[in-house]
Amino acid sequence: MSRIGKMPIEIPAGVDFKLEEGNFVTVKGPKGTLTRRLVTEIDIAIDGGVIKVTRPNDLKKFRSLHGLTRTLISNMIVGVTTGYQKTLNIVGTGYRAAKSGNKLTLTLGYSHPVEMTDPDGVEATVEGNTTIHVSGIDKEKVGQYAADIRAKRPPEPYKGKGIKYSTERIRRKAGKSGKKV
Repeated sequence: MSRIGKMPIEIPAGVDFKLEEGNFVTVKGPKGTLTRRLVTEIDIAIDGGVIKVTRPNDLKKFRSLHGLTRTLISNMIVGVTTGYQKTLNIVGTGYRAAKSGNKLTLTLGYSHPVEMTDPDGVEATVEGNTTIHVSGIDKEKVGQYAADIRAKRPPEPYKGKGIKYSTERIRRKAGKSGKKV
């Protein structure tokens, strides 16, 4: 039995959970509304204020989808109640970020500034000019947008310059040894 899949999900107060035909799930909360179509083979049942996810049998396909379905539902509930946030730090001389409207402008040592537009449901804010906070209710979109921003200038291993997650540790390499021949 899946350790994650068998755990029940409690529906917090202020959250409206709706399950429609074909495992179409709608979660409405104080921060917004999320909808998603889940796999139809996995059974989702609402019992009082608790959601239980079960699988029909122990085939490998259903075992892998069991925990995934439960986690997706749990992430939707957390998203509409508290939301998700990722923090990125810009390291390097002359590297900076600016925000105007829904456009994020990054100066990263290229010959031109890099402009990015916030996707729907995700907002990026700039603190100072070297810290970017990406927040929203959909965990997938927040993570993808943060990864897209980081991909514009990933951190390099010698000086650590680039865009990195605030929790990320950069493994440093030694530079040239300076031996004379």
